[in-house]
Amino acid sequence: MAAYDRYSAIGAREDLSDVIYDISPTDTPIMSSIGKTKATSVTHEWQTDALAAATTANALVEGATASEGTITPSVRLANLTQIVGKTVMVSGTLLASDLAGRKSEMAYQLAKASSEIKRDIETIITANQGQAAGSSGSSARKMGSLLSYIKTNTSKNGTSVTGVDPTTLGVSTRTDGTTRAFTETILKDVIAKVFASGGTPSALFVSPAQKQVVSAFTGLAAQRYQVPTSGQATILAGADLYQSDFGVLQIVPNRFMRTRDALILDPEYAALAYLRPFQTNDIAKVGDADKKQILAELTLEVRNEAAHGGAFDLS
Repeated sequence: MAAYDRYSAIGAREDLSDVIYDISPTDTPIMSSIGKTKATSVTHEWQTDALAAATTANALVEGATASEGTITPSVRLANLTQIVGKTVMVSGTLLASDLAGRKSEMAYQLAKASSEIKRDIETIITANQGQAAGSSGSSARKMGSLLSYIKTNTSKNGTSVTGVDPTTLGVSTRTDGTTRAFTETILKDVIAKVFASGGTPSALFVSPAQKQVVSAFTGLAAQRYQVPTSGQATILAGADLYQSDFGVLQIVPNRFMRTRDALILDPEYAALAYLRPFQTNDIAKVGDADKKQILAELTLEVRNEAAHGGAFDLS
């Protein structure tokens, strides 16, 4: 007689882990490193200024009558706020159910939506996006991204299809050129331009692929790692800091950037300006479900684009 076994038995409990495994990246390095400020209108404005160029011609005749100098006014810049958000609707039955991995389906879905919005913001501020005013009921208002502001300190491909910097800050987008390999020479060129403009960049943001390229620059290749006879060998193949002639830059991989761009930033001179901070709103109940919307309205404030730089058209 065959044993009564699991294949025939009815009523065995399911084995479902009480943990939900999600490895989707939620780190937003640029959004987390730049400042945070307040906007009071959909058009957020700020001013920039610069000193006159240094000159050897500054010599006054003894006893001369003082003459009027040339005064250059400050420059007024603006960006538009963009509304970002997601809506979650959960049925009454699911809200009443005993669920594995979370106590409340609504709370779990709202937490997911919040992380997704932050990922979207990081992608927006690193995209090639210019301002868009939008229109009532038909098209959304959009902010200008970092790429629409950086034009003074850049390196772009000048051969074949030529890359072109934005012509109007915050409004124009970049014209992408034919890609070329990212080299240390390109990086040094942009850092030197930023320094000459008065900036002191502290971070280099690159895609994962370009992070590996930077780690292979000559300086790191010359490193050696001492291994004790009783220890295990370690392969040194990554770099987190770059010591330039003008200071140390932290090398930060960013999963949401375009591979063709490398941004050299001074986080002090950029911020996200919130007209409406993150908020959760209850949507009117229209049936057997609860509906909530999580949103924020914000824009990017590039306080002085000459404090930053970019290497573009990278393969």
